[in-house]
Amino acid sequence: MNRLSCFLLTIALIAGSSNALFEKNSVHFKNSLRPGNILKIHCISDSDDLGVHFLNPGQTYDFSFHDSFLKTYFDCTLDQGLNFSFRVAFPAYKSGGGLVRFGKTNFWDAREDGMYFTHGTEAPKLEYKWAPV
Repeated sequence: MNRLSCFLLTIALIAGSSNALFEKNSVHFKNSLRPGNILKIHCISDSDDLGVHFLNPGQTYDFSFHDSFLKTYFDCTLDQGLNFSFRVAFPAYKSGGGLVRFGKTNFWDAREDGMYFTHGTEAPKLEYKWAPV
């Protein structure tokens, strides 16, 4: 019984410290559109629907998660403009199958001409342009 207790205690300690050892990945969105232009964000993965979020200019929305051993992705659809008449849909985060990442950060910035991307170490670059709905 003593060995079983030690084994269970070891497993509990490893599981409890995994969050501290393995930093979560994160995705951040910022609304840098002109005043009054609300940004609508909807992100999903194979197992999660993060719901719809509305950002006023200057506001941010972010979420964090651990990669799975298989494949982790979050596909997002963003709408903006009068009656949300402009849209862009793209993979906001995607890991390679079998490769688990820790502490990866994706920054997305909604601007008038499209969505800009950076990992935070370089200047944001235009990745996706808005398209009429």
